[in-house]
Amino acid sequence: QVQLVESGGGLVQAGGSLRLSCAASGDTFNSYAVGWFRQAPGKEREFVATINWSGSSTYYADSVKGRFTFSRDNAKNTVYLQMNSLKPEDTAIYYCAARRGASNVDPTQYKYWGQGTQVTVSS
Repeated sequence: QVQLVESGGGLVQAGGSLRLSCAASGDTFNSYAVGWFRQAPGKEREFVATINWSGSSTYYADSVKGRFTFSRDNAKNTVYLQMNSLKPEDTAIYYCAARRGASNVDPTQYKYWGQGTQVTVSS
């Protein structure tokens, strides 16, 4: 059992940067793989990035590769998504999610979800 709370979203101009945080509480967080997903109005939830329990392995969607960086600090029970070179297409609600076991790109494989944080990128 783990509770997740995202923060750090906001309004930014294209080309700018944001750093999202996801703070966890409850169960031992280093037992969980974590994913970032996003959902724009009228669109399905989309995979962004995932990280394994130790933070040693990350995987990114092609759409964000080279621009976003996923990290975790298990001592602080927090994961981060550094988003650089933001594009209007990145506009969405961003969610962090956690699951026991290996990283996964399928949102249906994640049991625990945060409330989301809005990211808006102006053109």
